[in-house]
Amino acid sequence: MSLRTVLAAAAIALTLGACSRAGEMDYLGGIRVARSTCPAVGVPAYTGDITLFDPPQSRDASAIDVTATITNLRTTCDETSGPDVIATTTFDVVARRRDATAPRQVVLPYFVTVVRGGNVVVAKRISRVALNFAAGQDRAQTTGQGSSVIARSAATLPEDIRTQITRKRKPGEQDAAIDPMSEPGVRAAVARASFEQLIGFQLTPDQLQYNATR
Repeated sequence: MSLRTVLAAAAIALTLGACSRAGEMDYLGGIRVARSTCPAVGVPAYTGDITLFDPPQSRDASAIDVTATITNLRTTCDETSGPDVIATTTFDVVARRRDATAPRQVVLPYFVTVVRGGNVVVAKRISRVALNFAAGQDRAQTTGQGSSVIARSAATLPEDIRTQITRKRKPGEQDAAIDPMSEPGVRAAVARASFEQLIGFQLTPDQLQYNATR
């Protein structure tokens, strides 16, 4: 299962408690969870690492020049003021090089993408981070950042859908055992209101294939 699928599933799961108070036990034994309009944040599969080769056409382990990894994502989200939800994620890029003889700067591209409903890209921005290796050092680290702006109205479930999902169902009622998420209209509404902020290296097709098959 890909990270994107996992994040989408998590967003849907959070929606089930849209109108509940967080941390309380439901009288039927469930746990109430408050849904947030903030996007889920993560790194898509195969895009969290990048490998540079020298010579570039080689894929031998002995030709690995630089490797880098995105790690330690930290997100702040403002969903309390104005018509937009603003999520800002800071992350670290840690890298290692083969030849530590001379000082060197390596610039790597990364993307910040906003995905709606698990598969619809609504925004994408390409940025770059610079890693500075000092002479004699084979490791370097830097920090990157990405932000997304999502309309609060788009990330909020319609009132009728919230009511349908959170309505308390008593044992013995005809629809007590029916999962409201099994209804196509409810699933579609939840998907439309679910957003993800995805961050990863902007890889070439060859680099992506290398990550997926190594």
